[in-house]
Amino acid sequence: MIKADLVTTVVERTGLGRRQAEIAVETIFSMMKDAMMRGERIELRGFGVFELRPRKTGIGRNPRTGEEVRIPPGKAVRFKPGKHLKHLQFT
Repeated sequence: MIKADLVTTVVERTGLGRRQAEIAVETIFSMMKDAMMRGERIELRGFGVFELRPRKTGIGRNPRTGEEVRIPPGKAVRFKPGKHLKHLQFT
């Protein structure tokens, strides 16, 4: 599923116009990005939690040359699925 699919689903389920649905979906994603930039945790009950976690420094390798490369510490977005999402049956 891509963002356009989400917009189409919003249009079908709510009766909003396509442009209004695009604005709604983009607004939600923008708010989530802004919250992550501020280091806030995003909890969507029944779906899951997005949060920033520190990433350790490390040593990697350039696959072409084999040369060691220092990987600086940073932060990464992690997603932990919620209870309802964990119990889905995938076939």
